[in-house]
Amino acid sequence: MATLNILRFLKTFEGLKHAHSLISNGQSLASGVSCFALARCFTSHNQDMKGVFHKAAKANLTLNYRCFCTVTASRVCWNCGSSTELFFCSSCKVIQPPHDIINYFQILNCEETFSLDTKKLQKRFVELQRYLHPDNFSQKSLKEQEYSETQSALVNKAYRTLQKPLSRAIYMLELRGVLLEEGTDATADPAILLEVMEVNESLAETQNQDEVDAIGQSVRDKLKDLTEQMNSSLNKGDLLTAKGLLVQMKYLSNIEEKVKKRITESW
Repeated sequence: MATLNILRFLKTFEGLKHAHSLISNGQSLASGVSCFALARCFTSHNQDMKGVFHKAAKANLTLNYRCFCTVTASRVCWNCGSSTELFFCSSCKVIQPPHDIINYFQILNCEETFSLDTKKLQKRFVELQRYLHPDNFSQKSLKEQEYSETQSALVNKAYRTLQKPLSRAIYMLELRGVLLEEGTDATADPAILLEVMEVNESLAETQNQDEVDAIGQSVRDKLKDLTEQMNSSLNKGDLLTAKGLLVQMKYLSNIEEKVKKRITESW
């Protein structure tokens, strides 16, 4: 209702002058009122205003990337010296080089939690690549092309890392100074190693597709349980338990990949 009343006001002569003044000063017309909607509204009412609102609409699209990042980078633009957002300059809108101290969660503007929403993560990834992709900078300077390629590759890496539970868990532990060293087999629980060995042997020996599917389902169920335990451990700050769970997730994820390969080969 508030938006409708705003539109009614803006269609008056005084409203036209008010909107023109706001646009000229680079201010927002009103919360919930899109420039494209206003452009359609004014097309039939006042042809002189049509170009004004389409210009504003285009400007809004150009500036939309600013809402992608809630992290303010403490540095200045290489091009104009103004303060910058994470990916673009706040003033001249030129793309910036990657920030050295920003982690993957901040890059993708999501909460630093193991149980993150992967659908929102994917949406954020697509939005960022829409603006950062090198194809958008083919007519720009060599420096801007270089920064675009670097930023785009970094966003890809961040997305791949956070998308899957195993790589996400590894990364979160690394952020906390806990590394999964090589030779983890030697320190793993013998019972877990025995179980993994038996599952691998069963998968290698069977030629029955139903048995392969059953092994796959069993592994997925165990990974789901481990994922829930991992989330709880990280929330509690219990890094030792989280590290042990990570070892199990690593083994089971390897088996899951083998199951997928077997299923693909059977098609």
